[in-house]
Amino acid sequence: MSRSAQILRSASITTLVAALLSGCAAVPQVQPRVTPLSAASAGLGGATALPAAGAWWKGFGDPQLDRIMADALAGNPSLDAATARLARAQAGIAANKAGLLPQIDGSADATRQRLSDQYIIPPPYGGSTRWIGNAQANLGWSLDLAGRQKALVAQAAASADAAGLDLAAARVTLSGAVAQAYVDLARATEQARIADRFVASREQQFRLAQVRQRTDLSSDFDLRAAETLLAEARQAKIRADGARQLMIHALAALAGRGADYHATITDPVLTLDRALPVPAALPADLLGRRPDILAARARIEAAEAGRRVAKADFYPDVDLKGLVGLQAIGLGSLFTGGAATYGAGAALHLPIFEGGRLKANYKGAVAGIDEAIASYNGTVVGAVRESADALSAIATNAADAAEQRRVSAGLAETMRLDQVRLRTGLGVQLDVLGAGDRLLAANQREIDLAAEGAAARIRLLVALGGSFDPINQQTASATPAATPAGR
Repeated sequence: MSRSAQILRSASITTLVAALLSGCAAVPQVQPRVTPLSAASAGLGGATALPAAGAWWKGFGDPQLDRIMADALAGNPSLDAATARLARAQAGIAANKAGLLPQIDGSADATRQRLSDQYIIPPPYGGSTRWIGNAQANLGWSLDLAGRQKALVAQAAASADAAGLDLAAARVTLSGAVAQAYVDLARATEQARIADRFVASREQQFRLAQVRQRTDLSSDFDLRAAETLLAEARQAKIRADGARQLMIHALAALAGRGADYHATITDPVLTLDRALPVPAALPADLLGRRPDILAARARIEAAEAGRRVAKADFYPDVDLKGLVGLQAIGLGSLFTGGAATYGAGAALHLPIFEGGRLKANYKGAVAGIDEAIASYNGTVVGAVRESADALSAIATNAADAAEQRRVSAGLAETMRLDQVRLRTGLGVQLDVLGAGDRLLAANQREIDLAAEGAAARIRLLVALGGSFDPINQQTASATPAATPAGR
C-alpha cells in the first residue's frame, strides 16, 4: 500500500471514530441540588470528646446484664437478618468484580437433522439425514473503556459498607434496648420490694383500725377506709410483680431465647443511679461515631457510583470475542483434525439514539444522589436531636432527683419525730404509720427518678454510637463469619 493510501486510510478511520463519538447522546448537565450537613452546620463545633468505644453497659457492674447482653448480641434474630444482608451485599461485590475479567464458557450439542439439498451443503450430504455435532469454547472480555464496570464495583462496595454499618447500628440499638429493659426490670424489682413494705404497713393499720373499732375509738367508716388502703397496696404489689415478669419476658425475647430462659433471670444487682461515662455537651466527632450516619454517608457514595454507571452508558464500549471448537456433519467426524473451528473479533457498542432512555437514567441517578444526601441530613438532624434530648433529660433528672432526696429526707425526719412523740405518749401509732407510708411513696419516686436517669444515660450513650468503634469496624472487607450471628 502506498504512503498516500495509508494516510488516506488513517484519516478515514479517524473521521469515522470522530463521527461515531459525535453521534453519541450528550450527557445532561444535571448536578445534585442537596448539600450534606457538616458538623459545624449541625451545631457540633465543640471540642467535647466522646467516651471511648466499648462495652459501656459494664459500667452498671451487673454480671447478669453482661450475660444477657452477650446472648442478645449473639442470638437476636434482627442481627441475623442484618448479617444476611451484609453477606448478600458482599456477594454483589464479587459478582461485579467478575465483570472486569475475561469470561469463558463452553457448549456442546448434537442434532439429528435432514439437510436441505437446495441450500449451501451439496450432495451427498445435502438431501440426507445426519447427525450434526458442535462443541466449542467461547471467550468474551469487555474492555470497560468508559469505566462502567468499575463504577458498578464501587457501587457494590459502598452498598456493602452501608450494610456492614447497618449491622453495627442494629447492634448499638439492640444493646440500648437490652440495657433499658434491664433497668426496667431493676425498677420493677425495687418497686415490688417497696410494695411489700406498703402491704405490711397497711396490714398493720388495718389491724389497728379493727382494734379501735371494737373499742369504739373509731367508726366503721375508718375501718372500711383502712381496708380499702390495704386492698390498694396489695393491688400495687400485684402490678409490680406483673411488670417484673413482663421485663423478664422482654429480655428473653431480646436475647433470642424462649420461655426456658426466663428462669435464668434473677433480681438485678445493679445500682440504678450508678454513673456512666457520658459527655456534658454534644461532641464534635458525633458524625464519625454513629454507624447509622456512616451508613447514610456510604449510601451517598453508592449513589455517586450509580451516576458514574449512568454516565458511562453514554460512551462507546468494546467487547473482545473469540471461539475455538469442533464442528462436523456426522458424530464420527467430530474429533478429526478437519473439524476444528476458531475465530476472533471485536464488537463495538455505540449509543446513538435511545429515545431519551439514557438521559432519563442519568437524571434518575442524580436524583438518587439528592435522595441519599437528604436521607443523610435527616439522619444527622435526628442524631443531634436524640443526643440533645438525652443531655437535657439527664440534667432535668439530676435536678429533680436532688429535690426528691430532700423531700425524702424531710419525710424521714417527720417520721422520726412521730416515733419520738409516740414513745413519749404525745402521739399515736396511726401518725407513725401514716408518716411511714408517705416516706415509702417518696422512696418509690426516688426509684422512678433513678431509673429515668439511667434510661437517659443509656439513650445518650446509644445516641453517641454506643460500643461502635469506627476504627476497627469491618464492613465490606469482612467476611460474614466475622459478624456475631452464631448462637
